Amino acid sequence: MSVARRGVLLGVAAYVLWGLSALYWPLVEPTGPVEILALRVLWSPVAIGLLVLALGRRRQVVAILRRPRHLALLTAASVLTTVNWAMFIWATMNGHVVDASLGYFITPLVSIAFGVVVFRERLRASQWTAIGLAALSVVVLTAEYGGPPWIALGLAVTFGTYGLIKKRVGVGAVEGLMVETAVLFPFALVYTVVLQVSGQATFGHVSVANTLLGIGAGFVMIVPMLLFSAAAPKIPLSLTGMLQYIEPIVQFLIGLLVFREPMPLTRWLAFGVLWAALAVLGADGLRRRDRERADRPAPPLSARSSRTAASDVRYPEGTR
Repeated sequence: MSVARRGVLLGVAAYVLWGLSALYWPLVEPTGPVEILALRVLWSPVAIGLLVLALGRRRQVVAILRRPRHLALLTAASVLTTVNWAMFIWATMNGHVVDASLGYFITPLVSIAFGVVVFRERLRASQWTAIGLAALSVVVLTAEYGGPPWIALGLAVTFGTYGLIKKRVGVGAVEGLMVETAVLFPFALVYTVVLQVSGQATFGHVSVANTLLGIGAGFVMIVPMLLFSAAAPKIPLSLTGMLQYIEPIVQFLIGLLVFREPMPLTRWLAFGVLWAALAVLGADGLRRRDRERADRPAPPLSARSSRTAASDVRYPEGTR
């Protein structure tokens, strides 16, 4: 199997598992969303810490802690991702998985909007078309709900802002995530202790299965993260961007087929408009990539011969 194909399979597996996480949180009941969130914040540094030790990234983590700017940005990222987690966990436990999937469908378009506002990027006509269609879908949903789709918009804005901060901070994925998860650990610990002392906690008091699922709240992200970390170097960034839609597709199907959430005609119309926006965006990205390839000057004949010869070399596993 080629390196690129292996990368695609690893990436697909990562996004499918992230999408399937919508099935996990209802299993932790009768534990409530806030206690689950605290358990996830509590156990995530343990899970990521094991990964840091396994990969030998301790020095990189210490280096981040010595840089006030990086620490401040990662603290802000931690708050945003915690709000995002809280909304997603609540949505999956209260019959709003389809709304959650909508949020992650909208996220790439929110990121484009941030590019215009923050980085003063100039959009192409197709990108403006995509944003216009996305806005139309939100208007349709607002009319159908009797108010804005707050869950979807909240997930999209928090995750889009999180991505913006991560772009600014520029640290490694694993060590950055270690700092993010550790920042709120003390608060989660205090909250969990208060629940235990006051007798309001369910963790450790319902069943062995419930306790293990509570501990697993911090570990469910590790496997897909490892898969994604292995996939990212093997596939182009443009393909990674396309693979990210697997997660909300899986969530949408879970909400529709597993939890049997209602999908009236108006909501189908709104999703159809949004999917059209994403199709326009994807087609624009592919056209731009093909144009860049066509405009790239061809290498000299000698270089092409060398490259062809090099492509025939079999590299040992893990060296690429």
